Amino acid sequence: MVSDLESIKKPIEKEMKSFESIFRDSMRTKVSLLDRVMMYIVKRKGKQIRPMLVFLSAGTAGVINERTYRGASLVELLHTATLIHDDVVDDSFQRRGMFSINAIWKNKIAVLVGDYLLARGLLLSVDNDDHDLLKISSNTVKLMSEGEMYQLEKSRSLDLTEEEYYNVIRMKTASLIASCCAMGTQSVTEDKELVEQMRLFGEYVGMAFQIKDDLFDYGSNASGKPTGIDIQEKKLTLPLIYALDNSTKSEKRSILKKVRKYKGTKSELNEIFEIVKSKNGISYAENKMKEYQNKAFQILHSFPKNEYRESLEALVRYTTERIK
Repeated sequence: MVSDLESIKKPIEKEMKSFESIFRDSMRTKVSLLDRVMMYIVKRKGKQIRPMLVFLSAGTAGVINERTYRGASLVELLHTATLIHDDVVDDSFQRRGMFSINAIWKNKIAVLVGDYLLARGLLLSVDNDDHDLLKISSNTVKLMSEGEMYQLEKSRSLDLTEEEYYNVIRMKTASLIASCCAMGTQSVTEDKELVEQMRLFGEYVGMAFQIKDDLFDYGSNASGKPTGIDIQEKKLTLPLIYALDNSTKSEKRSILKKVRKYKGTKSELNEIFEIVKSKNGISYAENKMKEYQNKAFQILHSFPKNEYRESLEALVRYTTERIK
């Protein structure tokens, strides 16, 4: 059974309220244009799953403290900056049901705002001598950038292998979730083994999360209808990769031809969808998602049971068993 977010938040309800207030105040600036953009960002806040991961990981491994709050702020600053830059790169005009920063203020301002948020995160760590937290976040930015570039390179030739796909999502998605869990743990203990265990837990969660997200392209959502967004962007994800790997040479050429020529029509999408389904690409991806989820739970269950650990497990189920 998947819990709702409010139930999951219960053990950290007080911390999340304090965090929201602290984070909102930290976004204020004396530059009026920048301040307007910052307040717009605060208003369109998402589910705040990443700060939740920081607090719940900290509570699972030790006692939440001021460093945990700074870790949560650092993660949210980093995540927000990457989303803004992603919208510029993808030429996207919507984010969380609202206009993106670049849609309102254009690309130049959006890029500068993203840079500003990254700088705020750096200063937050440096000013408080949280060099260990800064190291975790800096490595994450590096991995996310490499993952994005690697995927762009591979999408041109449509020759991504299953192992390469895992490397892409490990760098692009899982690294940020892993850093949330590592940062929360690092804020409450100096035990490197515990930090690494929680980092690996977060990585497995991130892998499961992204595979689940990729499945939505094939109709595994509330509507049950394929969306074809990844196919239109020529992104090879696990269901299609598996289908290609289990096709004859002539079938593979035919499938890739359909993907290359895909123009977004319903008939084209349904044709590709049926091929992937007939090759068991969807069920294979679902099983892989569950494998990563189970790996994450194995690590999590090695920590003493408490309310934070229970909520962390519920949050994993929420992110990997959602219907969109």
